[in-house]
Amino acid sequence: MEGLGVVTAGGSDFREESRAPGEGIGPDRTGCPAGPVEPEQGPGARVKGAYPTMKTVFTTGEAAKICKVSQQTIIRCFDSGQLKGFRVPGSRFRRIPRDALYRFMRENNIPTDALESGRRKILVVDDEPEVVQIIKDALLADGRFEVKDVDNGFGAGMMAKEYHPDLMVLDIMLPDINGKAVCELVRRDPSMSDIKIFCISGMIEEDKIDDLKESGADDFMSKPLDVDELIRRICKHLDLEMPATP
Repeated sequence: MEGLGVVTAGGSDFREESRAPGEGIGPDRTGCPAGPVEPEQGPGARVKGAYPTMKTVFTTGEAAKICKVSQQTIIRCFDSGQLKGFRVPGSRFRRIPRDALYRFMRENNIPTDALESGRRKILVVDDEPEVVQIIKDALLADGRFEVKDVDNGFGAGMMAKEYHPDLMVLDIMLPDINGKAVCELVRRDPSMSDIKIFCISGMIEEDKIDDLKESGADDFMSKPLDVDELIRRICKHLDLEMPATP
């Protein structure tokens, strides 16, 4: 249906959203109000090039991503005593042990699968087995991802709801419904609003990319895929360290 292979030139992101430091977003499902953002610095912060699969201590930002709540909420729950942890000696940085984060998640009915696996979840939606295998091989070789795949749009909607991936790699040309319709389906459901959608296609006009953006896509890349660039941009969207350059 579309071109296969690997090339060295990738596209560019077309949407980037950010929240200013200190900007609160209000209470969420933990019941803790918003608070100031804590910088990701000091002991326990991420080390470039290090990809641990089973961390024992987390920053507030890492805990927020695992729980899928705001960093402000994690800080407020920490300060109120609802989330146990400690401060780094001689600094204001908060750190949260794995067992304390696990208890917090269980007490607030937050799924613990992301904490237990230590990996980010990716859903690949494409009806070309060769493309799916290329993407899966690259993601699994990185070591920080678990991957599931489906070959049609209807299945993509069902799997997105059931599996709730951190990011969906979505081919636009599917055998049943197109990728734009899948984007709209996911974005209409508030429970899936945090899923990043990375569209790919070998046959699409430039103006159609704007339509994808309006439908809720976060990024787009043309086929044949540059898998190294694909992984780099997935890491960017999930706020992960970029892979080391060979």
